[in-house]
Amino acid sequence: MDFSVTILGANSAVPAHGRNQTCQVVTLGNQLYLVDCGESTQIQLRKYKVKFSKINNIFISHLHGDHYLGLMGVISTFHLNRRKDPLTIFGPKGLDEIIIAHLKHGNTKLNYPLKFIPTDPDKKSLLVDDNTHQVYSFPLKHRLPCTGFYFIEKPKPRNLVKEKLKDQKLSLEAIETLKSGKDFLDEEGNVLYPVEEFTYPPAPLRKYAFCSDTIYDPELVPFIKGVDLLYHEATFMNDEAVRARETFHSTAAQAGAIARAGKVKKLLLGHYSTRYSDLSPLLLEAQDIFPNSFLSVEGESYCVSE
Repeated sequence: MDFSVTILGANSAVPAHGRNQTCQVVTLGNQLYLVDCGESTQIQLRKYKVKFSKINNIFISHLHGDHYLGLMGVISTFHLNRRKDPLTIFGPKGLDEIIIAHLKHGNTKLNYPLKFIPTDPDKKSLLVDDNTHQVYSFPLKHRLPCTGFYFIEKPKPRNLVKEKLKDQKLSLEAIETLKSGKDFLDEEGNVLYPVEEFTYPPAPLRKYAFCSDTIYDPELVPFIKGVDLLYHEATFMNDEAVRARETFHSTAAQAGAIARAGKVKKLLLGHYSTRYSDLSPLLLEAQDIFPNSFLSVEGESYCVSE
């Protein structure tokens, strides 16, 4: 199953140096999730040929404009394209009022059902429970109520050892029991087919965490622990650490420290300040703390691999 993250916008508040405000698409199997929605989202979706008509869920981390000002454009385009499928938007309380005001004063009645679900900025919450994966929100510390988002696969069935099937004629019930991770028992309750002998362990669950805007906060480590891919804001370099703290943002080194403490496998930096045209110093600063750090680049897709 495809599990990847495509970066559409990697800058902070202002578009500059060919970079745009925060937006990305998470692909999980046949599901496309839009995460944050900066001003240029529609342009970037088209530029990088994202099949955005397949987007049925949008997640907004908080109500600073660089994370949601493109949302009404997306909603409007779906309407103009005669969309019929429902669209669900997850975001902070108050976003619903903003959407309603736009639609009201634009005298727009959408062609499709639009549902708004408020996120909880104080605890981890389940937002989406799909057949193959789940999506959660978790709290971030910023100047406004803010959440990150956590995507995780559900456990997969175990694979049968084909050689064993040649020697044993297993019933369908036995096969389903073994694939679910349980020993198959006979009528007396004795183990007839041990699961460890007749199946291979399932592949590890792949996990992705998105941390949009946040002050350096070790308390978020439990929420991102062990993820395969972590996106963490890196607005400033360490010589601007005071400015980062005052504005409730993080430095590249601090992002590296969170990744190291969380024992994540790979770190993507983003939300760059416009003061940096050359991003290589930010990357080097993060890599000094966490070597497996990378710059998020607009138009690039990053595989979430085990």
